Amino acid sequence: MSTSDDRIEREVSIAAPPQRVWAVLTEPEHVGSWFGQGEPTPVDLRPGGIMLLDHGRFGQFRTTIVKVDPPHHFSYRWASAYPGELPDAGNSTLVEFTLTPEGEGTRLRVVETGFADIVIPEERRDTASKESHTAGWTDMVGVIRDYAERLGA
Repeated sequence: MSTSDDRIEREVSIAAPPQRVWAVLTEPEHVGSWFGQGEPTPVDLRPGGIMLLDHGRFGQFRTTIVKVDPPHHFSYRWASAYPGELPDAGNSTLVEFTLTPEGEGTRLRVVETGFADIVIPEERRDTASKESHTAGWTDMVGVIRDYAERLGA
């Protein structure tokens, strides 16, 4: 795991095949469960498509999908400091998921970059700063792992 002023990186081994982990990261009913309020979330799974992340009291975020390479790589931009706004180069970070087969399971790597290029309003620092996302991804890779493993049980 590495971090810098502009990068968060987390990895986790998941006892589930890459296809199942891919489904967890990209299919509406799964995304809505691990990063949402339990309801299916709209996902237009193509570069330039929109995926809506409902982060409850922290806001709703329309992410712009950047790369779709099933079941290996998925990325999106999101404006976590600006709920409701479409992400662009000036207000968003890039989140990249890389799935690598590991025996019968999957090694999932999550990297978020771009914090140095955005201005985060003071009232959003607790939820949109690099520090908050560092803690958030530490928790979320465990949530994704547990969710993907339960699907196969």
